[in-house]
Amino acid sequence: MNKSINAVVYERHGNPVDVLRVEQQPWPKPAPHEAVVQMRAAPINPADLNQIEGKYPVRPELPAIPGFEGAGIVVDLGAGVTNVAVGALVILPHNIGTWRVALAVKADELVVVPAGTATLKINPLTAWRLLDDYVDLKKGDWLIQNAANSAAGRAVIQIARELGYKTVNVVRRMELIDELRAEGGDVVLVDGEDLREKVKSATSDAPIRLGLNAVGGDSALRLANCLAPRSTLVTFGAMSLQPLKIPNRLLIFKDLRFRGIWINKWYDNATIEERMDAFRPLFEMAERGLLKTKVEKSYPLTEAKAAVAHAAQGKRSGKIVFEFGD
Repeated sequence: MNKSINAVVYERHGNPVDVLRVEQQPWPKPAPHEAVVQMRAAPINPADLNQIEGKYPVRPELPAIPGFEGAGIVVDLGAGVTNVAVGALVILPHNIGTWRVALAVKADELVVVPAGTATLKINPLTAWRLLDDYVDLKKGDWLIQNAANSAAGRAVIQIARELGYKTVNVVRRMELIDELRAEGGDVVLVDGEDLREKVKSATSDAPIRLGLNAVGGDSALRLANCLAPRSTLVTFGAMSLQPLKIPNRLLIFKDLRFRGIWINKWYDNATIEERMDAFRPLFEMAERGLLKTKVEKSYPLTEAKAAVAHAAQGKRSGKIVFEFGD
């Protein structure tokens, strides 16, 4: 087995391209009740970049290894481990730092997953919670979301279609319309001041009871204006870095509800049973070929600076992922 591993490290917050470096560290050894996981894949999510920049609610002790999400193969076990076996494919906890070749982790924090489901933890799990926790939707009901071409947005489209819900998907570029329709989006519209009128026309003025906001600012307000009275807008991202500004009329005359979710906090507070209750339908969908994560490019860990620069670009067609090989 390798005597050392590569790991991405930062010692200060700032632009990820400037502050990240790759260093060699000793191959991890498991303490009692720990497992050593050799990484297979780790996506670069917006939250990863925000944490490196110092803009995330949780700041790790520095120096730190980034990476909220990842999956790998168990290759070694410490004494007393009974819940996982060598060779199992597992999802890692989000507070561990996944941008490294291998790591030791408490075995009871690992989730054993079927092959092909390595990137279900953040975006599909977020999508499932958004669709399950806030509004009691029935088959044929409508929901609306912005940033529909994001990884979470695509997961919403795929899960909603499976559950029989209809989606209005708001994007910023015309070229995304046919692509998201092909993935199952019922209505795909380019954002703009006339969004409400376009939504009414496209849905035959059907009531929309759930809005999913990953952008904030004016985009979130346009979503709120599309909702039926007593509906709910759930915020789970802030891509525009602009706050929600909700006019009094939407509260007084439409009695809208405004909620938020931070999936890492939900995961921390959930029991093992609650986590698995959420993962099971996602595993089942993934095994049937649904919930595919679109990847634009994969990078080796040694090209971390190029990878995070690529991930920070707009107008991408998919995720940027670290791949670790065999």
